[in-house]
Amino acid sequence: MTSSQRISVGDTNTRIALARWGAEDRDKPPALLLHGTGFVAEVWDDVARELASDHTVYALDRRGHGDSHKPAANHYHFRDFAEDVCGVVEALDLADIYGIGHSAGATDLLLAAKLMPARFARLFVIEPTVMDPRTARPDGLSDFGKSAVHGALRRQAEFESADAAFARYRAAPAFAKWTENSLRAYIRHGFVQQDDGRVRLLCTPEIESAVLLPIMEAMEQVYTGDARGNPFMWLSEIECPVRVATTEKSWSIYKEMASRAVALLPAASQWTFDGAGHSVAQEAPELVLGALKAFAAQVG
Repeated sequence: MTSSQRISVGDTNTRIALARWGAEDRDKPPALLLHGTGFVAEVWDDVARELASDHTVYALDRRGHGDSHKPAANHYHFRDFAEDVCGVVEALDLADIYGIGHSAGATDLLLAAKLMPARFARLFVIEPTVMDPRTARPDGLSDFGKSAVHGALRRQAEFESADAAFARYRAAPAFAKWTENSLRAYIRHGFVQQDDGRVRLLCTPEIESAVLLPIMEAMEQVYTGDARGNPFMWLSEIECPVRVATTEKSWSIYKEMASRAVALLPAASQWTFDGAGHSVAQEAPELVLGALKAFAAQVG
């Protein structure tokens, strides 16, 4: 099996950290993987190691996560993340990319594919965060949405050890079905060890709360963006084939957002992962690998 190596692009204030599986090989097209909120590149390890037989595989630590830069709270808009992806594509000179993304990381890829259409061959996006600006609501974030954003601030940020963090996450329903390898990769790369041996989340509760605000606004159809505007109509301009996947056991809002994506995208097809939840790549990587190969075979 191919193990990953750590690389990075950009300077201290723009640094994006990546994991790479396999040596750079121009005979192998690149696969570019984007994780969801709170995670790190290596949560893709079960998928990436297998993909590396046919691709040079890269996965990003999204801004605010892992070893990537951590800007102020007002710099976690969807366009910010998309521009980070574009910076990586440019720095590594990637082309003919198979973009594979999960949740808000899937949104990063969708928007990046509009900004750099010549670089992407196809996108496979699992339950992307999407609003439909054509049916935007004017009344702002609900009390439920505000509670979710502020609730992230109460997340436990430190544990006595990596083993203690692993045990705590393994007992949590959201992580109970993750493979052993996926969860250990998250603990290994999503936390930093302190001088006293304790470990602390790299995506701190404060950062996760800032990241969640635009996400919740998009979910509730109230996102307006910053001075650059709302980028979600860009989806109607994406040229490459896109497969939008949902999972049987995820929340209904994820299925609703996937439907919004399909309605906006000009070249979208759909896929459902039976028996799996939102983090399907970490729960059932073999299902994801089969779906990725089927899509690639279909669209060439």
